[in-house]
Amino acid sequence: MSKPRILLIVSGSIAAFKAAALASQLVQDGCDVQTVLTAGGRHFVGEATFEGLTGKPVLGDVWETGRAMDHISLVDDADLVLVYPASANTITRLRAGMADDLAGCLFLANNFRKPWWIAPAMNSHMFAHPAVAEALEVLEDWGCRILDTGEGRMACGTTGPGRLLEPEDVAALIAEAFG
Repeated sequence: MSKPRILLIVSGSIAAFKAAALASQLVQDGCDVQTVLTAGGRHFVGEATFEGLTGKPVLGDVWETGRAMDHISLVDDADLVLVYPASANTITRLRAGMADDLAGCLFLANNFRKPWWIAPAMNSHMFAHPAVAEALEVLEDWGCRILDTGEGRMACGTTGPGRLLEPEDVAALIAEAFG
């Protein structure tokens, strides 16, 4: 198989820095990585980081001139869509079918032609909230693969589930799926 094409959606989480490490690892492993940053993701990591690591401009503005069909073509071109990290906001927005940003438009345009993996990352209390738990259950029922979270100390100081799966673990899952 040719090198896997990964569409990496980075949402707003303190764990977004791990997405840069994942992008770097995936490129080193021979993957073609296209990054989409949500508005929240841009608060935590910069476009230049991902452009430097992947060699591709970072996308995120559904209204950018000349990019009106990205929500279709990006899904068509990808072998895997990976939301890493997936914040509580992004998870519940995807479940609600919100399509006012590029991530939401990509999700609705996919119609499950391509695999979607979602890697939750949030405070343990947020992760346990019924809105997030229900959204993850529905997304899984719709065909998304919900990656496990780790347990440990969070940036906020709490300890428990909701910690983002480590980049090397996700890279290994991708290598297994496309190896």
